[in-house]
Amino acid sequence: MMAKLRQLLIYVALAALAITTGFMVRAQLMGGSQSVLPGDAIQQGAKAILAANLPDIQGESQAVSQWLGNVMVVNFWATWCTPCREEIPEFIEAQKKFRDQGLVFVGIAIDQTDKVKMFSQELGINYPVLVGSFNTWSLLEAAGNRQSALPYTVVINRSGEIVETYLGRVNLKKLEKLVVPLLKDTPQAQSPQQAS
Repeated sequence: MMAKLRQLLIYVALAALAITTGFMVRAQLMGGSQSVLPGDAIQQGAKAILAANLPDIQGESQAVSQWLGNVMVVNFWATWCTPCREEIPEFIEAQKKFRDQGLVFVGIAIDQTDKVKMFSQELGINYPVLVGSFNTWSLLEAAGNRQSALPYTVVINRSGEIVETYLGRVNLKKLEKLVVPLLKDTPQAQSPQQAS
Protein backbone atom coordinates (compact mmCIF):
# COMPACT_ATOMS: atom_id res chain seq x y z
CA MET A 1 0.00 0.00 0.00
CA MET A 2 2.78 2.47 0.93
CA ALA A 3 4.70 1.61 -2.25
CA LYS A 4 1.64 2.36 -4.39
CA LEU A 5 1.06 5.64 -2.55
CA ARG A 6 4.71 6.62 -2.98
CA GLN A 7 4.51 5.74 -6.69
CA LEU A 8 1.33 7.82 -7.08
CA LEU A 9 2.96 10.80 -5.34
CA ILE A 10 5.97 10.54 -7.67
CA TYR A 11 3.67 10.50 -10.71
CA VAL A 12 1.76 13.53 -9.42
CA ALA A 13 5.00 15.43 -8.73
CA LEU A 14 6.36 14.60 -12.19
CA ALA A 15 3.10 15.66 -13.83
CA ALA A 16 3.14 18.97 -11.95
CA LEU A 17 6.78 19.53 -12.92
CA ALA A 18 6.01 18.76 -16.58
CA ILE A 19 3.05 21.14 -16.61
CA THR A 20 5.03 23.94 -14.94
CA THR A 21 7.95 23.44 -17.33
CA GLY A 22 5.54 23.48 -20.26
CA PHE A 23 4.09 26.82 -19.17
CA MET A 24 7.56 28.30 -18.71
CA VAL A 25 8.73 27.07 -22.14
CA ARG A 26 5.54 28.36 -23.73
CA ALA A 27 6.07 31.79 -22.14
CA GLN A 28 9.68 31.89 -23.42
CA LEU A 29 8.66 30.88 -26.94
CA MET A 30 6.04 33.61 -27.00
CA GLY A 31 8.64 36.25 -26.19
CA GLY A 32 7.54 36.92 -22.61
CA SER A 33 5.28 39.84 -23.49
CA GLN A 34 1.58 40.07 -22.82
CA SER A 35 -0.57 40.28 -25.95
CA VAL A 36 -3.49 42.68 -25.70
CA LEU A 37 -6.88 41.49 -26.86
CA PRO A 38 -9.24 43.78 -28.74
CA GLY A 39 -11.85 45.50 -26.52
CA ASP A 40 -14.75 43.23 -27.50
CA ALA A 41 -12.70 40.07 -26.95
CA ILE A 42 -11.45 41.13 -23.53
CA GLN A 43 -14.99 42.03 -22.43
CA GLN A 44 -16.01 38.48 -23.35
CA GLY A 45 -13.33 37.52 -20.82
CA ALA A 46 -15.07 39.68 -18.20
CA LYS A 47 -18.34 37.87 -18.93
CA ALA A 48 -16.61 34.48 -18.62
CA ILE A 49 -15.10 35.39 -15.24
CA LEU A 50 -18.38 36.80 -13.92
CA ALA A 51 -20.27 33.71 -15.12
CA ALA A 52 -17.93 31.36 -13.22
CA ASN A 53 -19.10 29.37 -10.20
CA LEU A 54 -16.23 27.92 -8.18
CA PRO A 55 -15.92 26.33 -4.75
CA ASP A 56 -14.48 28.34 -1.89
CA ILE A 57 -12.00 26.82 0.57
CA GLN A 58 -14.92 25.34 2.54
CA GLY A 59 -16.19 23.60 -0.62
CA GLU A 60 -19.24 25.87 -1.02
CA SER A 61 -19.98 26.93 -4.61
CA GLN A 62 -19.67 30.69 -5.09
CA ALA A 63 -20.79 32.78 -8.08
CA VAL A 64 -18.16 35.36 -9.00
CA SER A 65 -21.04 37.61 -10.15
CA GLN A 66 -22.12 38.11 -6.51
CA TRP A 67 -19.40 40.77 -6.22
CA LEU A 68 -20.50 42.69 -9.34
CA GLY A 69 -21.16 46.33 -8.48
CA ASN A 70 -17.88 46.51 -6.56
CA VAL A 71 -14.50 47.20 -8.09
CA MET A 72 -13.10 43.68 -8.34
CA VAL A 73 -9.45 42.67 -8.43
CA VAL A 74 -9.50 39.04 -9.55
CA ASN A 75 -6.16 37.38 -8.89
CA PHE A 76 -5.35 33.98 -10.40
CA TRP A 77 -2.64 32.30 -8.35
CA ALA A 78 -1.27 29.06 -6.89
CA THR A 79 0.54 28.12 -3.69
CA TRP A 80 3.51 26.82 -5.69
CA CYS A 81 3.95 30.18 -7.47
CA THR A 82 6.55 32.36 -5.69
CA PRO A 83 5.47 35.76 -7.14
CA CYS A 84 1.87 34.86 -6.25
CA ARG A 85 2.83 34.22 -2.65
CA GLU A 86 4.81 37.48 -2.51
CA GLU A 87 1.98 39.75 -3.68
CA ILE A 88 -0.82 38.35 -1.50
CA PRO A 89 0.22 40.17 1.72
CA GLU A 90 -0.04 43.46 -0.23
CA PHE A 91 -3.49 42.45 -1.47
CA ILE A 92 -4.53 41.77 2.14
CA GLU A 93 -3.43 45.31 3.09
CA ALA A 94 -5.22 46.88 0.09
CA GLN A 95 -8.38 44.94 0.91
CA LYS A 96 -8.31 46.34 4.47
CA LYS A 97 -7.64 49.86 3.21
CA PHE A 98 -10.32 50.00 0.48
CA ARG A 99 -12.99 47.47 1.55
CA ASP A 100 -15.39 50.14 2.82
CA GLN A 101 -15.14 51.99 -0.49
CA GLY A 102 -16.31 48.96 -2.47
CA LEU A 103 -13.11 47.13 -3.41
CA VAL A 104 -13.22 43.34 -3.42
CA PHE A 105 -10.22 41.16 -4.13
CA VAL A 106 -11.19 37.68 -5.34
CA GLY A 107 -8.44 35.09 -5.30
CA ILE A 108 -8.86 32.19 -7.71
CA ALA A 109 -6.30 29.54 -6.86
CA ILE A 110 -5.48 26.91 -9.46
CA ASP A 111 -4.31 24.40 -6.93
CA GLN A 112 -5.38 21.72 -4.45
CA THR A 113 -8.05 22.81 -1.98
CA ASP A 114 -6.21 21.62 1.14
CA LYS A 115 -3.05 23.55 0.20
CA VAL A 116 -5.05 26.68 -0.63
CA LYS A 117 -7.00 26.47 2.63
CA MET A 118 -3.84 26.03 4.73
CA PHE A 119 -2.04 28.89 2.92
CA SER A 120 -5.09 31.20 3.20
CA GLN A 121 -5.39 30.58 6.94
CA GLU A 122 -1.64 30.94 7.48
CA LEU A 123 -1.58 34.36 5.78
CA GLY A 124 -4.97 35.48 7.11
CA ILE A 125 -6.38 36.24 3.67
CA ASN A 126 -9.29 38.64 4.25
CA TYR A 127 -11.02 38.34 0.89
CA PRO A 128 -12.86 35.55 -0.94
CA VAL A 129 -10.65 32.69 -2.09
CA LEU A 130 -12.03 30.29 -4.67
CA VAL A 131 -10.41 27.11 -5.95
CA GLY A 132 -10.30 26.35 -9.64
CA SER A 133 -9.22 23.26 -11.51
CA PHE A 134 -7.04 23.13 -14.60
CA ASN A 135 -10.19 24.03 -16.58
CA THR A 136 -9.89 27.47 -14.96
CA TRP A 137 -6.98 28.25 -17.32
CA SER A 138 -9.68 29.00 -19.93
CA LEU A 139 -10.80 32.00 -17.82
CA LEU A 140 -7.26 33.40 -17.84
CA GLU A 141 -7.02 33.00 -21.60
CA ALA A 142 -10.45 34.57 -22.15
CA ALA A 143 -9.26 37.58 -20.11
CA GLY A 144 -6.15 38.02 -22.26
CA ASN A 145 -3.53 35.75 -20.66
CA ARG A 146 -2.22 34.03 -23.79
CA GLN A 147 0.82 32.72 -21.92
CA SER A 148 -1.14 30.71 -19.34
CA ALA A 149 1.22 32.04 -16.66
CA LEU A 150 0.65 32.97 -13.02
CA PRO A 151 0.07 35.25 -11.27
CA TYR A 152 -2.50 36.95 -13.48
CA THR A 153 -4.62 39.78 -12.16
CA VAL A 154 -7.72 41.27 -13.76
CA VAL A 155 -9.29 44.56 -12.62
CA ILE A 156 -13.05 44.76 -13.27
CA ASN A 157 -14.94 48.03 -12.78
CA ARG A 158 -18.33 48.38 -11.11
CA SER A 159 -20.08 47.90 -14.46
CA GLY A 160 -18.42 44.50 -15.02
CA GLU A 161 -15.82 45.58 -17.59
CA ILE A 162 -12.15 44.66 -17.55
CA VAL A 163 -10.13 47.87 -17.30
CA GLU A 164 -6.65 46.39 -16.81
CA THR A 165 -4.79 43.09 -16.64
CA TYR A 166 -1.43 42.31 -15.10
CA LEU A 167 0.76 39.35 -15.97
CA GLY A 168 3.24 38.68 -13.18
CA ARG A 169 3.52 40.30 -9.79
CA VAL A 170 1.42 43.45 -9.41
CA ASN A 171 3.01 46.73 -8.35
CA LEU A 172 0.68 47.81 -5.53
CA LYS A 173 1.25 51.57 -6.06
CA LYS A 174 0.34 51.18 -9.75
CA LEU A 175 -2.73 49.12 -8.81
CA GLU A 176 -3.87 51.72 -6.28
CA LYS A 177 -3.52 54.53 -8.88
CA LEU A 178 -5.86 52.58 -11.14
CA VAL A 179 -8.34 51.43 -8.46
CA VAL A 180 -8.90 54.67 -6.49
CA PRO A 181 -10.64 56.54 -9.37
CA LEU A 182 -12.69 53.41 -10.17
CA LEU A 183 -13.98 53.34 -6.59
CA LYS A 184 -15.46 56.81 -7.12
CA ASP A 185 -17.40 55.72 -10.22
CA THR A 186 -20.97 54.50 -10.03
CA PRO A 187 -21.92 51.44 -12.09
CA GLN A 188 -23.51 52.07 -15.45
CA ALA A 189 -26.93 50.54 -15.85
CA GLN A 190 -26.75 47.58 -18.20
CA SER A 191 -29.05 47.44 -21.16
CA PRO A 192 -31.05 44.22 -21.51
CA GLN A 193 -28.70 43.18 -24.34
CA GLN A 194 -25.60 43.63 -22.17
CA ALA A 195 -27.06 41.64 -19.31
CA SER A 196 -27.59 38.53 -21.45
